[in-house]
Amino acid sequence: MARIRPVKHEDRLTLVEHLDELRTRLLISLVVFVVAWGLCFWQSDLVLDLLNRPLPDGTHPLTLSPTEPFFTTVTTSAYAALLLALPLVLYQLYAFVLPAFSPRERRAVFPLLMLVPILFIGGVAFGYFVLLDRAVDFLLNFNQDQFNIQIRAREYYSFVALALVALGFLFQMPVVVLGLTRLGITTPTMLRRSRRYAILGISIVAMVASPGGDPMTMLILMIPLLVLYELSIVLAAAFGRPPKEPVTPQPAHEGPGPA
Repeated sequence: MARIRPVKHEDRLTLVEHLDELRTRLLISLVVFVVAWGLCFWQSDLVLDLLNRPLPDGTHPLTLSPTEPFFTTVTTSAYAALLLALPLVLYQLYAFVLPAFSPRERRAVFPLLMLVPILFIGGVAFGYFVLLDRAVDFLLNFNQDQFNIQIRAREYYSFVALALVALGFLFQMPVVVLGLTRLGITTPTMLRRSRRYAILGISIVAMVASPGGDPMTMLILMIPLLVLYELSIVLAAAFGRPPKEPVTPQPAHEGPGPA
């Protein structure tokens, strides 16, 4: 019978049992994704309306073949379903690897899981409501006098979906930093001393991950990432102390008995 709950660190499973557990968790993730996909396909009009919002008024993405509207709708529904199913998929991944963590590491990792969906949703919301409008406006108006600009549905929806997923993962910075601190890999003092290098790294990430690629969009993306880095330092200072291993009481030393 396949296991569907995390096993203990002390448990010893055979290779077949590990594979059986992995198969069960993959099956659960697949079922959740398929259900979310069906829901998003059922509400595909709403999904497409939400994705079309950053476009200029009256603009509709272009399709070039009889089958493209159907397959584009199916693909876009899959992107939306992935966003909906991702929290449970990540839980299944965590539950599978949990036995590999020692009790100390498990105490360090578990509280961080509560922040993962919150920060992911925050990153997606920031990208959708703040960054995407600016990026689409820049891209569609760049050198527009030299081009007959048309928006193809497949490329546009892929661009939006990948940008939102990337921003959701970028906003996981506090979780990563806090996890590294609680595991003893870094400290708040090291994070403060490395601030100038962090700013340089964030600048590079913003340049690569910015949907528009223009300086203004990069700056808009850099600001929340810098705020998240400073928040990471605060969280690391407040909650980042590595958990102590429980101390096993030693038996009292008894001297030699009477002769």
